Amino acid sequence: MTEIEKIYSEYFNDVFLYVKGLSGNAQIAEDITSETFFSALNALDSFHGHCDIRVWLCQIAKNCYFSYLRKNKRLVPADEIDGLADSSDFVHTLADTELSVKLHEQLHSLAEPYKEVFSLRVFGELSFKQIAALFGKSENWACVTFHRAKAKIREQMEEYR
Repeated sequence: MTEIEKIYSEYFNDVFLYVKGLSGNAQIAEDITSETFFSALNALDSFHGHCDIRVWLCQIAKNCYFSYLRKNKRLVPADEIDGLADSSDFVHTLADTELSVKLHEQLHSLAEPYKEVFSLRVFGELSFKQIAALFGKSENWACVTFHRAKAKIREQMEEYR
């Protein structure tokens, strides 16, 4: 088994779930995931191991997804995304299409690492332990960062209620 085949078999599901969370569509996620691994194969020599390979693959996937959106000029409404957050406030927010678009905009305006941690947790369905490992931080750091990101989104969304 080649190196890329090992990477593919080990990380396919993580990348697929991450892209599915971003797109809200399993078919798009499958296409973008395939493109991600094709791009990773072409760029494997440039991966120096400075971060976890899962983070590197998710970055490639995110770039592939945004390229897909630009190419297709398609915006994915946030109300198509399942399981956005733990609280019922967010569920009610998602019910309103205009607020859903604003919520999506707020998510993309978050600074790093908040945006990435929030996306990995909600869209990638990763545990705090997995997120912590990706960033080389503690599980507590991942949990705090996620909750701060969620608080920032809620705070920014207050003006739209």
